[in-house]
Amino acid sequence: MSVAEILRSKGNAVFSITPQLTLARACAELEARGVGALVVCDGDRVAGVFSERDVVRALAQDGARALDRPVSAYMTEKVIFAEPREEMSALMARMTDRRIRHLPVMADGRLAGVVSIGDVVKHHIAEVECEASALREYIETCG
Repeated sequence: MSVAEILRSKGNAVFSITPQLTLARACAELEARGVGALVVCDGDRVAGVFSERDVVRALAQDGARALDRPVSAYMTEKVIFAEPREEMSALMARMTDRRIRHLPVMADGRLAGVVSIGDVVKHHIAEVECEASALREYIETCG
């Protein structure tokens, strides 16, 4: 299964914030959207990713005063992207190797969606279950 197929299934909504937004407001946005990460956009440019892990690091570094600082002080700036044609196995490997949970998807130079490790695992399980079902059916018809 490709990234494009995952996005077709789950949708391509991208929740984004600006780098100037405070950490407190970004946390409220994470909660309101029910997501683990937000894409940080500076105009049309992806400036970073802000995740729950970034919140923990911010609070560990600066305590409660971090809540009034901008997201840009804590976001992950080195963004690793996925492309629509990539296969799920490549995403799984990249996410595991890099220890990341969210990959913004770029298509034709624009943000086309976000794929999470949860999306990848969900679709992988569905594929494995489908294969197992097909094998059981094959074995039953041959016996």
